[in-house]
Amino acid sequence: MLALGFSAGLPLLMVFGTLSVRLREAGVPVTTIGLFSWLALAYSLKFIWSPVIDAFDVPVLARLLGRRRAWMVTCQAVIVLGLLGAGLTDPTSSIAITAAFTFVVAFGSATQDVVIDGWRIDAAPLEMQGIMAAAYQLGYRLALLCAGAGALYIAEFVNWQVAYFSMAALVGVGFVAALLSPVVDRAPGSLAGKPVRFSFTAAVKEPVADLYRRTGKTLIPILALVALYRLPDFVAGVMANPLYVDLGFSKLDIANVAKLYGIWIGIVGAFVGGIFVSKLGLYRTLLLGAAMSAVSHLLFAWLTFQGARIGALVLVISADNFAGSFSGTALIAYMSGLTAAGFSATQYALLSSLYALPGKLVGGISGFIVAAYGYAAFFAMTAGIAVPVLALIYLVRRSPAGGLQPLAPAEPEDAEASA
Repeated sequence: MLALGFSAGLPLLMVFGTLSVRLREAGVPVTTIGLFSWLALAYSLKFIWSPVIDAFDVPVLARLLGRRRAWMVTCQAVIVLGLLGAGLTDPTSSIAITAAFTFVVAFGSATQDVVIDGWRIDAAPLEMQGIMAAAYQLGYRLALLCAGAGALYIAEFVNWQVAYFSMAALVGVGFVAALLSPVVDRAPGSLAGKPVRFSFTAAVKEPVADLYRRTGKTLIPILALVALYRLPDFVAGVMANPLYVDLGFSKLDIANVAKLYGIWIGIVGAFVGGIFVSKLGLYRTLLLGAAMSAVSHLLFAWLTFQGARIGALVLVISADNFAGSFSGTALIAYMSGLTAAGFSATQYALLSSLYALPGKLVGGISGFIVAAYGYAAFFAMTAGIAVPVLALIYLVRRSPAGGLQPLAPAEPEDAEASA
């Protein structure tokens, strides 16, 4: 699980943060960099094709490796292809080709996430899922160090092509893990290699209907809260790296502070968020997380006037990573509490897609906002999203069906947003 978590986390920054550094350094306009975030919609829309993973086998490979392992290896091959292709392209002269290969990486990575989640659930009993999730998160964080700080170090001292090729080679960690993992194909997608009838409509409709039965009209503000709570972080994250480059920070500065130091601050924030959820409850933790995120975005606006001062960068990165992980833990705990037995996997997949999707969509126009109004105004706007978020938290809290009662400690924070 540790190695598979590493395999899941490795492609993420090659689609998000590390890619934006490369593009901005190549002189790509911030408007175009913002549009690149739409390539990552695969992570938010993976629930659409996830039923296919359980319904169909990969030809030939499934007989040799088993369904889950065959899908893992197939996804890893797609990721390697995308990384090699993206590394061979030049964003200054062939931006469309760079975008195409980046989408291949995102699609393969998002599909791999679905497969690994399915394998994790089938491979261990319920009482072991906490340990499995912890191992997954640790592997994921180690991969973020490699694809973040590691890739930037290689790009600084060698070149971007070698950086991408190195990341493609590290996919081998997941390949070996897939081959060594046990075969645990319990999903009833096919029998004796013959596909059975599968209703995608029922697979989506029934979990949504169950949510509505339990929450009633409160479901509308609940979904609005889920959609908006991490929106500022997703939108601002697209423009953070271009800001660092425009302020004059080197790739080494960004790697050391944002990608290396920041990862560990994020781990601390997730841990503290879990403690607050268990001690103070979800309501207060969600309120505090939203407020801290707003403050961290205002610090980004302040950073735009500080130039390439390492001390200022350390302060901003500390606040941003801590607040993002803290609030992410609170949201994961809240979404987990909204699910019901028998529908937990599908309902959580739908909710997690909802919380990431608006940020991906709005992130595409973030570059146009920066180009029109500047970085300071942009980050002030993202901070302002906290106002409706705080109002929604209060509104949901007033309803008994809102789900803002004390819960057990949260699962580890989802690393995509803080990445």
